[in-house]
Amino acid sequence: MELRQLEYFMAVCQELHFTRAADKLGIAQPSLSQQIRTLEHEIGSPLFDRVGKKTIITEAGKILLSHSYSVFHELSQARAAISELQGLKRGSLTIGALLTVVNYLLPPTVISFHERYPNVKLSVQGLRTGDIYNGLLHNELDLGIVFMPMEHEELETIPLCKQELALAAPLDHPIAQTSSVTLEALRETPSILLPGNYNLRQLLDERCRAFDFAPQPVLEMTTMESIINMVAQGVGVTVLPMAYLDYIANPRIRIVPIANPAITTQIGVVYRKNKYLCAASRVFMEQLITTVKTQSPG
Repeated sequence: MELRQLEYFMAVCQELHFTRAADKLGIAQPSLSQQIRTLEHEIGSPLFDRVGKKTIITEAGKILLSHSYSVFHELSQARAAISELQGLKRGSLTIGALLTVVNYLLPPTVISFHERYPNVKLSVQGLRTGDIYNGLLHNELDLGIVFMPMEHEELETIPLCKQELALAAPLDHPIAQTSSVTLEALRETPSILLPGNYNLRQLLDERCRAFDFAPQPVLEMTTMESIINMVAQGVGVTVLPMAYLDYIANPRIRIVPIANPAITTQIGVVYRKNKYLCAASRVFMEQLITTVKTQSPG
């Protein structure tokens, strides 16, 4: 069994389509099929069921996939440990961060880290909570910046900061003239919100249920920038982290605190417990914690 075969196998598992997997790998589809057949022969069991045009992973395939992740995880651990011998003169660090914090929370740490360690390849990806969760477990991410709690037996979290949610309204909206609002404002006021599969929206829906209603947004959009643009054009109001709203400082919207009760979320750093934390990961995490505590005492 070769690592290349496992890599091909994992690509088919991800795509569940031989042609797409071959395109992703940059090889011919017949070559990919041959490698999978060879692997199945060595395993002694089919790894995929081909039902019509559908490709389905067999039970044997699911077992091999789980162990394949472990194999490549151990290899990445070895590479990280060996590169540690070079200190921070080389290596890479991949971070998955909530879309709400990529712009305003991470830049100071990213800039400082890059200036101190320019030869470390740093990749920061704005992702949803679920994507960060999967990225960490599949060893595609070294660190995550997420809403807490994020619970899994293989994950460790460190509290980073609390962030308060606030309402953003167009300047000429009646709510913009108030000093604070409750979530009741969303009962009748047109709103633009993140879709229901976003953690922030799920929190908002949960808190609105305490007021015996569910938000009925006139628009659902997947980026904060597009939501703020709609608010600025007078389409409706929204609820987003106050730190983000303060950071963008859009002159066409008014930020109104939410009270009775205030709504806060906890942001944390998360990583795999059994993952070798290389020097780059440790230094970045320490810098981030220090920077955030300096900027956000709460």
